[in-house]
Amino acid sequence: MRRISLPNIRIPARPTLAVLAALFFLLCIGSTALLFMNKEPAPAPDPELDMPFDYTYGTALASNGMTIHYLKTRPSNLSLEAVHQNVTLSPFYGVNGGFFYHEDLLSMAVVNDRPANGEAGGYGSGWENAKYARGTLVWDGSADRLSVQVVRQASELDVTDRANYWAQGGISMSLGRDVSWEEQAAAENAPYPYDRRLRSAAVYDREGNVYLVVSSSMGMLADFRAAIVETIAPGSLADGIFLDGDGSSQLRSREMKLRGDSRPVVQMIRIVR
Repeated sequence: MRRISLPNIRIPARPTLAVLAALFFLLCIGSTALLFMNKEPAPAPDPELDMPFDYTYGTALASNGMTIHYLKTRPSNLSLEAVHQNVTLSPFYGVNGGFFYHEDLLSMAVVNDRPANGEAGGYGSGWENAKYARGTLVWDGSADRLSVQVVRQASELDVTDRANYWAQGGISMSLGRDVSWEEQAAAENAPYPYDRRLRSAAVYDREGNVYLVVSSSMGMLADFRAAIVETIAPGSLADGIFLDGDGSSQLRSREMKLRGDSRPVVQMIRIVR
């Protein structure tokens, strides 16, 4: 009979503890990776958490159809900043400031005798209201007093301490002088008073609160003024100024962002804290 040779079959030895430990380690690594693959990504931190809180946002619809938005705060919580971009893209809360042309600031914007956009006395720096003496909202920090002063240059401002004030130029609103306000605005060369445009302003009440106001609907200068008088601290407003308008009417806060026509502005009124 012919003998048939069977192939040698090698029976593996019993796995050692080291092999088992390695297999267990690999299994743990795989399970952990699978767990992380299925886990939802952590939400990005809210960028608004580090922004100011010391203000009140409000909005109102006036009887003439104008919708306005405002930020109420104390004047000590405000500063004037050159931003050269849309307010909603800036790193600050607040509203647009005064008039400008290209990169030059044509309205006064001075803090403690330092213009926001250059050197004292320099053209386009914010040291002056270019060409015209215009209504300028002034906070005298030492006296904690607000006023509207019609001036051309910062050197003309009446303040207690020139190291403790700010002054924002615009156009006189002449609150409380309803008969003559349009005449004064015309004397200060208010632009496009009879066009339907977006508008902005800064006003203050008799308790010393400042309201930074921007419309989200269009109207004439008189419509905007009437909407403010009707809806913001009725009967308690003291005075204020019109700021730059049209597509420059911009606001940024936690609650609302108004970008105008998305154009960049040179300067804004900033809420500090």
